[in-house]
Amino acid sequence: MTTSRDTVMDKIRAALAEDGPPVPILRDYIRRGQHDPGSDPVIDLLVDRLVDYRALVHQVTADRLPAALDEALSGMTSVVIGTGLDPIIAQACSGPGRTVTTDSDPQVLSPQELDAIDAVVTTARVAIAMSGTIILDGGAGQGRRAITLVPDRHIIILTADQIVETVAEAISLLNPTAPLTMIAGPSATSDIELERVEGVHGPRTLRVIIIG
Repeated sequence: MTTSRDTVMDKIRAALAEDGPPVPILRDYIRRGQHDPGSDPVIDLLVDRLVDYRALVHQVTADRLPAALDEALSGMTSVVIGTGLDPIIAQACSGPGRTVTTDSDPQVLSPQELDAIDAVVTTARVAIAMSGTIILDGGAGQGRRAITLVPDRHIIILTADQIVETVAEAISLLNPTAPLTMIAGPSATSDIELERVEGVHGPRTLRVIIIG
């Protein structure tokens, strides 16, 4: 006896047969940029893209990182960081009248607790200059995705060698099963009457500190 499932599957098979064999997918996209990761042209391109997305970008030498981080956290009274953050960076997050909380130590913060925190400081896995995208994969110093979505200010610390030119270069460095978060500027939407509103789905302010 023919079931309704058989009928549906027969129609699908017939439709696929009419289409013929699969068309080969062209993979002639740019796999590697013209410039090396961390080179001046690559950094300049990333900065240009991020500024265009309304992020605030600071380029500093390693010895100037604490001062730059203190400036980026100006006016903030509470900061959350993930486990595994470089102790030097974690120490630089603290300041007069500013408390630093490590998520997952000893337990994860609730959404309500995160909502009461002013800023989050993380590192990242890689940044794509061509698209102005910064990718987090949950590695050391990055924390859970939740801590990067709730506080109103997100400060990301990148080293120059983490900045690549093309998407393909970045993808080759990623674990596809990792919890990837891709960030391109502050959270924003123009869904309502094409009016840009920031901070709807995540941090209202994004600051990026590039070391090197």
